[in-house]
Formats: sequence, structure tokens, C-alpha cells
Amino acid sequence: MAEASVKKAPRSRAKKKEAGPSRLRIRVRAYEHGVLDGAVKQIIDVAARHNAEVVGPVPLPIDIKKYTVNRSTFIDKDSREQFEMRIHKRMIDILNPAPKVIEALTNIDLPSGVSIDVKMM
Repeated sequence: MAEASVKKAPRSRAKKKEAGPSRLRIRVRAYEHGVLDGAVKQIIDVAARHNAEVVGPVPLPIDIKKYTVNRSTFIDKDSREQFEMRIHKRMIDILNPAPKVIEALTNIDLPSGVSIDVKMM
């Protein structure tokens, strides 16, 4: 009795991409929250002007970087100063962006001190 050995092809674990709605995810960062909110308002106004569907702004957790330094160079190790830098972040999603929206967002002038990460998802 000889059984025919049939090997099945291994299943791929990668998920297939669905042809669902595309989105433009914009992450905005700044040290000052007032400047950040102004930049986010500009981005939302540009998207609304082109009839894009906007989700957000979603406030993300603040990154706090703390630094402790000695006040004196040589003596008095107990005397120290502490400094911190706060990085405020917001996230905006634009659903099904039209090419005009993307072009308008690339030409927008934002204040200095604001950094932007744009991803197409």
C-alpha cells in the first residue's frame, strides 16, 4: 500500500491589502503648543477648502525629555539643575485625498519650529 504524498503549499501569513479607502496620515510636532495648534488649523483649513474628509486633530502623548546637570563644574555635587523639553504632537487623517488636496498641502507655508511627517496608508 503506497500512499501518494501530497504536499500543500504553505499558507502565506501576509494579509492581503484590501481595496478600501486610502488615507493620508499627517503627524505634526512642535515644542510650543500654540504654534502647533495654529499649524494644525492651517492644514485643516486647506483640506476643508478642497472638500476633503478630515479626521482629527488627535492629540498624541507629549514627549518629555529631562536633563539634569551639575550647577558647578568641580565642587558641590548636591547642587543640580533640571531642564526639560516638551514635544507636543497631533495627528490628522485625511480620507480619500484628491490630488489637488495633496498638492495644496505640499505648497502650504507653516511656521518655523513645526515638523511634519506625511504617510499614505
